[in-house]
Amino acid sequence: MAMSQSRQNPVSHRLSFLQLDVFTTVPLQGNPLAVFADARTLRQEQMQAIAREMNLSETTFILPGEPNLEAERGVRVRIFTPAQELPFAGHPTLGTAFALRGESRTPVIKLDLNVGTVPVRFQDRPGEPSFAEMTQPQPVFGALHNPGKIAEVTGVPLEDLDTQLPIQTISTGFPFTIVPVRGLAAIGRVSLEQARASAYLEASGSQLFYFVSRETADPSARLHARMLFRNGEDPATGSAAGCTAAWMVEHGVAQPEEQVWIEQGLEILRPSRIFVRASRQDDRVVNVRVGGNVVEVLQGEIFF
Repeated sequence: MAMSQSRQNPVSHRLSFLQLDVFTTVPLQGNPLAVFADARTLRQEQMQAIAREMNLSETTFILPGEPNLEAERGVRVRIFTPAQELPFAGHPTLGTAFALRGESRTPVIKLDLNVGTVPVRFQDRPGEPSFAEMTQPQPVFGALHNPGKIAEVTGVPLEDLDTQLPIQTISTGFPFTIVPVRGLAAIGRVSLEQARASAYLEASGSQLFYFVSRETADPSARLHARMLFRNGEDPATGSAAGCTAAWMVEHGVAQPEEQVWIEQGLEILRPSRIFVRASRQDDRVVNVRVGGNVVEVLQGEIFF
């Protein structure tokens, strides 16, 4: 009875959305994403409220525009977590491009994000799921960090850090501090001291820590990764993976143009495969690319 009465209330908005799992070919794995196909009627505070309602790591809102402008700059897209709008994030970029492409065979989809235009290129092979690869903004290499200080502010024991590799802040649109640890056992023990970690990150010009290990569960992966934040753990972090691609090429963990993949999400039963590569030009790391697969798992409508 209560449900029937609630449906009789006036409805001012009806919006269709898709829910996708990104960086996987298997439904109910990877990182989930909600995509709203036409958000032109929404105010910013409504987008934020819907993202809170969806309660996923990110929700995206597509704002269709003039075809000529879209051809030049891409389709306007805004990205929200349940708490805030983001200038850039990896799995929302990839997933939204899949949603925009639909059943077409368009080879490139361009998104107009708050960081600028980000192209996503598709590869179609007979009998295989479509694969897409985004080109992220050029990497900006930031501070190198003292392992002792990182151990202090994160709560990760110093002996668990892999001091053969540097701890460094890098941004390809969103700054992460890459923290190498000694192996699967060490990365499995990571449990952040959130208050101290957040204060240190803010003071150092970073946003989040991304922990990586050269020991992997799947021997064909190059790194095992975890990204913990105040509200839990991320199954796949495409923006951090792009920063890590630049870090790998800069510090010899991967060769220029070598495509490798990062495994993430195993600890929370959402395994993800994030494919990354980067170039080197004039002794600078450039052309960071992050790719993966996407599967659709849900279609729905929200009304309010």
